Amino acid sequence: MKINWDSEVLSTVSKAVDQLEHLSINKDSIESVADWLAYEEFPFPSIVAARDDADDFIRATMFMNTLNFAFTDFDKSIKYEINEDGKILSDSEAMYFQVNNAISSGIKLTDGNEMASISLQQLNNIFVGNIEMPMLKERVEILNEVGQKLVDSYEGDWINFINNGPKKLYSNGDGLIERLVDEFPRFNDSAQFKGSNVKFYKLAQLTFWVIHAELSGSNYFKIEDMNSMTAFADYIIPVALNLKKITTYTSQLDQKIKSGVLIERDSDEEIEIRIASIFTTALLTESINERRPEDKAIIIPQLDYRLWKNYHATHYPHHLTYTTMY
Repeated sequence: MKINWDSEVLSTVSKAVDQLEHLSINKDSIESVADWLAYEEFPFPSIVAARDDADDFIRATMFMNTLNFAFTDFDKSIKYEINEDGKILSDSEAMYFQVNNAISSGIKLTDGNEMASISLQQLNNIFVGNIEMPMLKERVEILNEVGQKLVDSYEGDWINFINNGPKKLYSNGDGLIERLVDEFPRFNDSAQFKGSNVKFYKLAQLTFWVIHAELSGSNYFKIEDMNSMTAFADYIIPVALNLKKITTYTSQLDQKIKSGVLIERDSDEEIEIRIASIFTTALLTESINERRPEDKAIIIPQLDYRLWKNYHATHYPHHLTYTTMY
């Protein structure tokens, strides 16, 4: 399956990559990394305590990715974690576990009516970890807004949204991502960069990757155009790319990141980090596939998961940006 460089996200990123000023991309390092990474396994993600029913899994995944952002304390650079029977679950893995526990206890979290009315205290009672869940107030506001839209347009049920179009990411405005970013502003993840609009769609893409990865084997939910999906421009993938010397920051940006200085949302520095993540993971996926048999070719989200899984709990500093988009 060849990468679709004309996809909505990758095409806007590719047009902007030549304008990077705060970091550089080393294509020789991409080839060097591909030389050994190509021979590793690239499993689909396994979701902590996933729901048993397919529709309930979809509802829970849509809910979780509405909240899947900012798991590090911005002042202390400490990640949100929980200790579950001696096993440490960090950031989104901790959130997934706690949301599933809340649903199993009878809280109808994924219902639009519940989301529209949930309070700060109710959410705080669900997320109990080593630190207070970062940006809790923003999470409540997002849930209230998204829940109300679900109630108004889809009888409070994500399944009605899913079934309102084809199982494609993009389809002349009717695709899953197209409708999600259009109808739910919290998923419209894009930025103006040097005169052009660059699209990232981190949470929108991640949502449907998780659902596809879990359910495509049964053909219950299988996205037809997965070659149009990119990496998920977040805090963690940039760490992996930087440590593998695929990206190199300017000394000023490197110092900011290592010192925990906030990188402003929609600043050139932040946008460039995200552009580089999407562009280089696409190149690296192509290089990996050149070294693998055709029947073992991977798609970009598999590489993203391989990098995220290895680095999401690392103590190595990542950039800090106060945003609800990742």
